[in-house]
Amino acid sequence: MCANVFGALKSLFRKPFDGGKRTMDHGSQQPQTQHMPGPFPGYTGPQGPYPGQHPALLRLDEVQREIVTLGPQVCSYSGLQSDREYKRLERELTRLLLEVDKVETEGRPELQQARKCAAGEVEGLLRYLEGNATHPSRLAIEELTQEAQSLLNEGVVGPFRQGQAQDAFEISEELVEAVQDVAMRLAQVKTGGSVPLRKARYKALTRVCAVQEILEGRVRTHTLALPLSDDTHEAVQRINQVMAQVSGARCQEVALLIGLSGRDSCAHLARILTELLVELDALDVSSNAAVRNYRKQVVEEINGLLKHLDLEGEGEDTRRYDLAQNDSIREIEAIRGRVSVLREEVLRHGAAGHGTELQGLLTHLDQVDTGRNPCIREARRRAVLEVQALITFLDLWEALGRRNPGPDEPLPHAAVWRVLASLCDLQAQVLGFDGKRADKSYMVLEELLTKQLLALDAVDPQGDQGTKIARKQAVKHAQNILSYLDMKTDEWEY
Repeated sequence: MCANVFGALKSLFRKPFDGGKRTMDHGSQQPQTQHMPGPFPGYTGPQGPYPGQHPALLRLDEVQREIVTLGPQVCSYSGLQSDREYKRLERELTRLLLEVDKVETEGRPELQQARKCAAGEVEGLLRYLEGNATHPSRLAIEELTQEAQSLLNEGVVGPFRQGQAQDAFEISEELVEAVQDVAMRLAQVKTGGSVPLRKARYKALTRVCAVQEILEGRVRTHTLALPLSDDTHEAVQRINQVMAQVSGARCQEVALLIGLSGRDSCAHLARILTELLVELDALDVSSNAAVRNYRKQVVEEINGLLKHLDLEGEGEDTRRYDLAQNDSIREIEAIRGRVSVLREEVLRHGAAGHGTELQGLLTHLDQVDTGRNPCIREARRRAVLEVQALITFLDLWEALGRRNPGPDEPLPHAAVWRVLASLCDLQAQVLGFDGKRADKSYMVLEELLTKQLLALDAVDPQGDQGTKIARKQAVKHAQNILSYLDMKTDEWEY
C-alpha cells in the first residue's frame, strides 16, 4: 500500500495531471490553445473558445493546489485516529474528494482522466493517513505509552493530586526500573523506515526517557541532607519554600511529559521554574557556605527539570528522530563497517590474528556516548554482539586447530568436540547470512543449530566433570549462535 501511496505522492509533487493536454479537433479548424498558469493548459470547448482554461480544469487546478498544501501535513502526521489533527486532515481530504466528484467532465476523456487523477491522489493520501495511524507498530507505541502512564499515575501523579507531598512517599527503584523497561521496549518497536512511525516512536521515547531521568534524580536526592533548618540562615526559610514548590513542579512535569495533564503546558511550568531561579539568585547567602551549597543544589534541581520542558514540540518540528544523522550512530556504523570487512576476510581466507583489533573495537564501542537514548544504546548493543560473534568464532576455530586428543580421551568428551566442530561450520554460515526469516536458508540453519543442541543434550558425561563443563559451554555457544541469527533477521532499525 505504501508503494502505491508514494507513487501517488510522486505524481502529486513532481508532475501535473495529464488531463486536458490534448487539443480537440472540431471540423477542419484546429483551435489554438491558450496557456494559463497552473498544471492544465488552455482548453477550447465545443461551444466556442473559453477565455482561459476549461472551467472543469480550473476547478481541478484549485483542488490540486489544496492537495499540495495538505500532502506534507499528511506525510508527517504521526498521531492516532482519535486525535483532533487526524480528524481535521481526514475531513479536509474527504471534502476535496467530494469537490472532485462534483466536477463536470461533459463526457470528455481528457477531463475524465484529469478528474480521475485528482481523485486518485486524494484517495492515496487518505489511505496513507489511515495506514500510519492504524499501523500495528503505531498501536504498539500507544500501548507502551499507556503502560508508562499507568505506572506513573499510580506511583507519582496520583498521590500528588491526592494532596500527598512527594516527600511523603518514595519513588521506588522498582518504578524506575519499570519505566526503563518500557523505554527499552519502545526502542525495539519496528518502524520500517516510515517517517510518521519513526516520529511517533521518537516522541514517545524522549518523554519516557525524560521521566526516567527525573525519577532517577529524585531517587538520588533521598541521600542528600535536605532541607536545612530555618534557624541556619535568614534565607533558608525561603529556599525551603522554593524546594517544596520544586517538588510539586516535579510531579507536574511528569504528568505533562507523559500525557496525564490536559490543562497545563510545558511553557507555563517553565515560566514558573524560571521565576524561582530568579528569586533564588536574588538571595544573599554569601556569608554562609552551607547555605550557598544548599541553594546550589536547589538550583541544580530546577535546571534539571527545565531541560526537559522543551519537549512539547519535539519530534514534530525537528528531524532528531532521524538517528542516521546522529554522531554516535555514525560512529557505531563506522565500527560496524570495519567489522564487516574483518568478517569477510575471516570467512574468505580463514584469517586469524584479528583478535587484538576486534578487542579494540569493543573498547571503542564501550566509549560511544549514547546520550541515554535507548535506540542508540540498542544500536551499540547490537554492534557489540556482532564483534563478539566474530571473536567467539575465531576462538573456536583456533581451538579446533590446536586440538590434539589423546587415546584416553573420554568418548562423551570427544562427542562434545564433534558437535563444536559442527557448530563452527554453522557459525561461519550464520556470520555470512544476509537473508530474511522467510528464506529457506534461514530455516535450514535454524534447524541444524537446533539439532546440535539436541545432540549435546544426548551426551552422557558419565560423571566426568570436564565433559560436563564442556557440554555446558557448547550449549551456551549454540544458543548464542541462534540468538545472533535471530538478531540479524529481526529487521530492527533506529
